[in-house]
Amino acid sequence: MSAVDENAPDLKVDETPISPVERRNSLEKHLQHRPDPQDLRNRHILLDTNAAPSLQAKQQELERQLAADNLRKGLEHRPDREDLVNRNILPDSNAAPSLQASQRALDKSMRTDALEQKLQRRPTVDELVKEGILEPGEKP
Repeated sequence: MSAVDENAPDLKVDETPISPVERRNSLEKHLQHRPDPQDLRNRHILLDTNAAPSLQAKQQELERQLAADNLRKGLEHRPDREDLVNRNILPDSNAAPSLQASQRALDKSMRTDALEQKLQRRPTVDELVKEGILEPGEKP
């Protein structure tokens, strides 16, 4: 048995040499459609730097290190959770973030209900006059 499949179509590679004129025309055609350097920088193919190519890798490494150092410093000066809760930036809740909106709505509803109950049990003006808290004819 041979390693070549007898049913497969023959694939022939064109081995005819390309003339220098055809090669030059092909190269010129490709150069005309070549993207400009700014487009390559925008696509992050070329680095946007004035450093020599031999130093660009080191420059990129130093920029990453600087960004990491700045992030580390920012995290060290980050206020703790308790401080953020005291400043009303974070909610004082251990509920999942997806449930916090429902929890706030429930808390508000409970405060509203409690206030309404206290207003309903509020003494009348006559009761306040009778207890000596208000003078007769005085408006509360």
